[in-house]
Amino acid sequence: MISTAVTLLVLLSALMHAGWNYLVKSSPDRLLDTVGLAVAASLVAACLLPFVPLPATESWPWMGLSLLVHIGYFLTLVETYRHADLSVAYPLMRGTAPLLVALAAPLLGEALSPGLLAGVTLIGVGITLPVWLGIQRGTVARAGLGFACANACTIAIYTLSDGIGVRLSGSAAAYALWLFFLNAWGILAIAWWQRGSGLIVYIRRRWAPVLTGSVLSLGSYGIVLWAMTLAPISAVAALRETSVIFAALLGAVLLKERMGRWRTAGAMLVALGAASIRWV
Repeated sequence: MISTAVTLLVLLSALMHAGWNYLVKSSPDRLLDTVGLAVAASLVAACLLPFVPLPATESWPWMGLSLLVHIGYFLTLVETYRHADLSVAYPLMRGTAPLLVALAAPLLGEALSPGLLAGVTLIGVGITLPVWLGIQRGTVARAGLGFACANACTIAIYTLSDGIGVRLSGSAAAYALWLFFLNAWGILAIAWWQRGSGLIVYIRRRWAPVLTGSVLSLGSYGIVLWAMTLAPISAVAALRETSVIFAALLGAVLLKERMGRWRTAGAMLVALGAASIRWV
């Protein structure tokens, strides 16, 4: 059984993650806001690095893989939000990933109990069903579908990589801070190549939402990495994706996106799946 403290903190992480995705979706330039967010998180992490040790060397290859995959994550995230609503794209990206992670769980030596498998499945179905129904009915644009699916694959890969890496690191805080410190450099290089010095001007103008998003991003994933040292990776990954409920609410309230009965039903399945995982 996953402890109450871990469950509540992962749910807090879900809210924080939905919050920074809302900031990216609502921004005037999603690429530059994403880069600014990553850079700000890197600077925040740099201020805290003197207080943590280096992660154990066994974790470095896994961190390297995660850093590489995160470049693809950022790029596909920007393109997905360019073509789809937050309440459509976010569930598809985040809902597919825990199913992929669960399928890979046996490779990590984690047994999927019937209860855990049921919880992961409920969350996955609850997240993806409304989106897929919308696609079939023609109410969801197909333009962002490929980018959303590609993004889900990157999420699954870096979740597994970081899950293994943080367990080998000797310190979840050290692994998280070094990951965020290094994470901005790849996407920053790409943005600088595309936009040049305009990037600096933009970030200076948008410093408040960029800094807010960076704190939400760093805190959200830091909690998840810590939780992975105490609970099965597949369970934490699935619980984290309850963020789709918060994203749907943010999309409906702040972006005026329509919820509808299928998205409401999907949210209920997600809540049921989260409760199931809590008691595994």
